[in-house]
Amino acid sequence: MSAQQQQLLSRVLVVDDDPVVGKSFDRVLSGKGYAVVTARDGEEALAKIGAEKYDAVFTDIRMPGMDGITVAERIRAQQPWLPVVIVSGYATVENEARARAAGVSAVLHKPLSPQMIEDSAREAVRERGVEAVAVAEAPAVVALMAVPAAAAAPAAKPALRGVPVALVPLLTLAFVLLAPFAGLLALVAVPAWHFVKWLIARPSTEFTRWGRDVALFFAAPFLGLAYIIAMPFVGLGVIAWFAVKAVFTRRGA
Repeated sequence: MSAQQQQLLSRVLVVDDDPVVGKSFDRVLSGKGYAVVTARDGEEALAKIGAEKYDAVFTDIRMPGMDGITVAERIRAQQPWLPVVIVSGYATVENEARARAAGVSAVLHKPLSPQMIEDSAREAVRERGVEAVAVAEAPAVVALMAVPAAAAAPAAKPALRGVPVALVPLLTLAFVLLAPFAGLLALVAVPAWHFVKWLIARPSTEFTRWGRDVALFFAAPFLGLAYIIAMPFVGLGVIAWFAVKAVFTRRGA
């Protein structure tokens, strides 16, 4: 048989200290798409699984050294996609419970018939294909979940062009706080300013000096109020301007 033909076969590892069991698997499965490899104990089986790929493992439950359930636990911990079938000549409730808890695919009871061997090998190899696909897809799902939200979602466009996104909330808050005062300032300052301009521009023949002084006297509180309201916000505006300018200077550096 060529090496290419061997690669196309499903590789089955039979772990049993009795060589007759391995020969039985080889006699039944050879020529039916399987390549049977044997191991005498758990240590040899784990070494072979670490060195080569297999599609299914059949292991006896009682062997010198490591028992079959421990072998199954070690294999499932290292290669969870690899089906393990327990072959037991000691069918006890406790043994089967331990085997199921270890995650084995099936438990076969000796003596084994050719049909049992063939059917169990076919089911195990089929399960190997399904579990391999599931495990292969798992890293992609984990990687997708691990993507930071900033990378998964499209970047938000800044609200103001040329303004750093971090300053947008601050500028919005400043606008909300200043808008009422700006309206009050316009309500007080604009009429007062126009009145003063009109008063000064009038010919002296129409108003006496006394009347002009009285008008200025009544206009002065409104101008003072406008000054008091405006100055703090003018100062804040100057500070904000220098802060924004500093940020842009640092970004351009």
